[in-house]
Amino acid sequence: MATFETAVKENRKKRPIVQPEVDKEENIFSAKGLNLWYGNDQALKNIDLDIKKNGVTAIIGPSGCGKSTFLKTLNRMVELVPIVKISGSIDYHGVNIFDPSVNLVELRSSVGMVFQKPNPFPKSIYDNVAFGPRVQGIRKKAQLKELVEKSLRNAGLWDEVKDRLGESALGLSGGQQQRLCIARCMAVQPEVILMDEPTSALDPKSTLKVEELIQDLKKDYSIVIVTHNMQQAARISDKTAFFLNGEVVEYDETDTIFSNPSDKRTEDYITGRFG
Repeated sequence: MATFETAVKENRKKRPIVQPEVDKEENIFSAKGLNLWYGNDQALKNIDLDIKKNGVTAIIGPSGCGKSTFLKTLNRMVELVPIVKISGSIDYHGVNIFDPSVNLVELRSSVGMVFQKPNPFPKSIYDNVAFGPRVQGIRKKAQLKELVEKSLRNAGLWDEVKDRLGESALGLSGGQQQRLCIARCMAVQPEVILMDEPTSALDPKSTLKVEELIQDLKKDYSIVIVTHNMQQAARISDKTAFFLNGEVVEYDETDTIFSNPSDKRTEDYITGRFG
C-alpha cells in the first residue's frame, strides 16, 4: 500500500538522526478488537491498546498471559507459527498492518525485534551489524562502515569492540552480544524496537547497561518491552500494560500502575500475591 510504504521509507531516511519534539500523545500503534488463536486456543482477547510514540511501553504479566504473543504481533512475526489465526486490527502509520498489501519486509525493518537470549550470527562483529543494510541493498563500503559505527555507538558498544570488528561475535560476553543485537536491529534504521525479555539471560551489570541504553534510545525510537521483572518496568518505562489471561487488565502511566492501580488484579500481581 503506497501510504504505508512511503511512510516507512521516509522514516528510514531520517534514522537515527535525533528527531524533533513529538506529541507525546501521538500513537505509534493502535490495536482495536485484536484477537489471536493458536489453533483452538485463544491467546489474545479483544485487545484495545494505543502505544505512544517515542517512549518506553512495558508489558507485564504472569507467564502465559499473552504479552510475548502481543509483542510479536506488532511486526507480524507471530504469523511464522502456521496455526495462528487473527482478527481485529493494529494501525501503524494509519494503515492496518494485517492489510494483505502491507510489505512484511518493510514492516519488519521499521519494527525491529530484540529477543530474550542474545542471538548473534556466527559471523564477525562487523558483519553482524552490516547484515541488515546489505539485505536492504546497501553495498558501498563507506556507507556500510558509517552505519556499522553509528549503530555500535548508539548501542554503547563501539569503544569496547572498535579494535575487534573482524573477530567473531560469538567471542563477546552475553551482555555485549545483546547490545550487538540491538546495534544490528538499529542498523536497518527502524522506528520501533520490540524487546522480549532482553535482560533475562544477563548478569546485573549487563542488565544495567542495557537499561541505560534503553533510556537513551527512547529519545529517537519507540520501544515496547516485555518483562517479568516488575522493578525493571518501574525503572525504565513511561507507560505499563498489565496483561492477564490474554486480556489487558490495566494500562496507564507507569507511576500510576505501580503506586495507585485501579484494578485489584493489578495490585495483587505487583504486590506478589500471584504470578
